[in-house]
Amino acid sequence: MEFDIFFSISRTPVAGALPSEAQMFRNFFEQVVAADVLGFGVAWVAESHLSTEVQKRNRRPVVPHWQGEVGLNVDLPQLAQRVWSITERIEVGAAVMNIVCNGGPVAAAERIAACCALHGWDPEERRRLHVGFSAGRFEFMNRAYGIDARDPVEVAAWPALKGKIFREAATIFLRLLRGDALSSDDSVETTMSRKDFRSDEDWHAVRAAYEQMHGEPAPASISIAPRWNFEELKVIPEDWRRELCVPIVGSHDPVLQEELNKILPVQVFNLSITKPEVIEATHQRMAEAFHPVGGSWKRSYMPRTVFVFLNDEEGLSADQQSSAARAEADSALGEYWRALEGTIDPNKVSGAANNALIGNPDEVAEQIRDRFHAEDRLMLWFDFFNHDSKRVIRNMRAFMEKVAPQIGATGGGV
Repeated sequence: MEFDIFFSISRTPVAGALPSEAQMFRNFFEQVVAADVLGFGVAWVAESHLSTEVQKRNRRPVVPHWQGEVGLNVDLPQLAQRVWSITERIEVGAAVMNIVCNGGPVAAAERIAACCALHGWDPEERRRLHVGFSAGRFEFMNRAYGIDARDPVEVAAWPALKGKIFREAATIFLRLLRGDALSSDDSVETTMSRKDFRSDEDWHAVRAAYEQMHGEPAPASISIAPRWNFEELKVIPEDWRRELCVPIVGSHDPVLQEELNKILPVQVFNLSITKPEVIEATHQRMAEAFHPVGGSWKRSYMPRTVFVFLNDEEGLSADQQSSAARAEADSALGEYWRALEGTIDPNKVSGAANNALIGNPDEVAEQIRDRFHAEDRLMLWFDFFNHDSKRVIRNMRAFMEKVAPQIGATGGGV
């Protein structure tokens, strides 16, 4: 089993305290240095764009009850360079990079190429950039960059069309990373038909919008104009060490996973809430679909995000540590659901706890053995609604010194 670490850098009030942005970054860099020393394999960092606080004043706020900022990392390549400069072994991962906003897939591919070129100029460098990529967390971030419905047909089709837009972006992004020269004419064609919608009513609304807009009957398959229009181009630098870049798609769409693996070896980004049957089905499918250049599919190619509420504090008995860890988990998960939806839903708190590791070191080790495959790779989230950096580091150390040895695990990097 391999152990990575996840950092949210989420600036939200905890117990009434809201650290400054500078303090949040000091906490992060202190923790990532500790993670490097302790032997975690990859430091996965969440990405966010634009102020969550300000979006609450929008006409269509997506998280109207969130206090503070969802995250402070807006540019993984820049952050990765800083992390590598102060560490020795740990690799860096995007969890996840939005390739739809902020210039779209062309700009995203150029940033990654530049980052890897600067990082890999030394032939002795072996640490990789794990590029988790998706369409982002919240739509307000994308809307600011023009990613929104452009006409009545797209308005009606939007819930299903969003995934198609990401497909277009992902294929452009990967082909440019591969080194292709291409234009938007070479991109995938986007169409909408009944199979893309959950109900006949949803598809009927799209057809009605088409007929009103065009004054003619809607076809069985409606073509959607490309989101990104450009003449032939190629990103530079072009001569960079592509083995230092590991693409990981943030989608559980099986068709998309297979399609992208026809371009490059693309791993799968996994969330803590993904159902076990979906995880196992993905492993089985990817064993056949994974691009041959990447070799054989491994379970570690789908790292699994998991909350960690570990208590190994001095002066407490094992039972007291267990009770304290449970109280910490309930408090943090309750704060999360209150921020996300404006209310605490006990069922959702309980469900999230079932996807977390909670307890003293022996209990956490037992939970890992019971719930995960020996070849899994865990992306451990210690800083969830916790701004006490010293305590976060104590938890990290307790995990690697008292939990990991019971599992027979290693870090997830080189």
